[in-house]
Amino acid sequence: MIFPIHLRQGAVVPASQPAPPGPRRRAVIAAIPLASAVVLAGCTSPPPADARVLRFFTSHQAAVVQDATARIAPGPQEDPGEGPGAREADVTGYIDTMLGALQGPAPMIFAGGPWSNRHTSGPDLMDRFVPLDPVAAIAWRKRLAGWQQQYTKGIEALDKLAGGDFTKATASHQDKILAGQSVSTFTALLFEHTIEGLYAAPEYGGNRGLVGWKDISFPGDIQPRGYTSDEVERSDGPDPVDDTGIVADVLKFLGAV
Repeated sequence: MIFPIHLRQGAVVPASQPAPPGPRRRAVIAAIPLASAVVLAGCTSPPPADARVLRFFTSHQAAVVQDATARIAPGPQEDPGEGPGAREADVTGYIDTMLGALQGPAPMIFAGGPWSNRHTSGPDLMDRFVPLDPVAAIAWRKRLAGWQQQYTKGIEALDKLAGGDFTKATASHQDKILAGQSVSTFTALLFEHTIEGLYAAPEYGGNRGLVGWKDISFPGDIQPRGYTSDEVERSDGPDPVDDTGIVADVLKFLGAV
């Protein structure tokens, strides 16, 4: 599973406050996987939270997470000027799959590989998850139990701060709640998993329709063909943040947290 990007508590700035001049929020989010040197190894909108098959969340919990992650990574539904965000990538599906990863015949922790069928007619070996050895299973069970507890309590806190139902709060109120100190630990965890759900391999439940990869011009895995010698020497494609100055802003941000 993708290693999370750890943030200091309280690092989230309320989106409801006037923003200083600079790159759009989604542009910065899209730059983070590139600027931090983390290589993450259709349909334009996911089904409603109450229509998907859930592994861990209740339908209400899924709806809260969907709204919260959409405030962190807004898409066109939140801002017509934005590209695909958390809703379009089905980040909630990624988080729910992760929290329920040990359910079912095969734990959905490590995708099998070494290739998918995204660029070939062969089988999707990425979809054949690797069984965990006993020690790894114990470690992941403990890790997931901690996250499950954080999500259960965190969603309850968001609802309470919203007066009973976070999904019924206005967007500006949701931003204010998520930026509050009392939920800063949960918001930081939610931010980490939102980034993962946007840019991880789709076999883990997010990056629906590869919208995250397409948004940042990441070619994704192209096995079993691999790269030609010429492709290794040249760029994989246009760098979406090459001349925007966002990389410098993100590096400065990462240094601050």
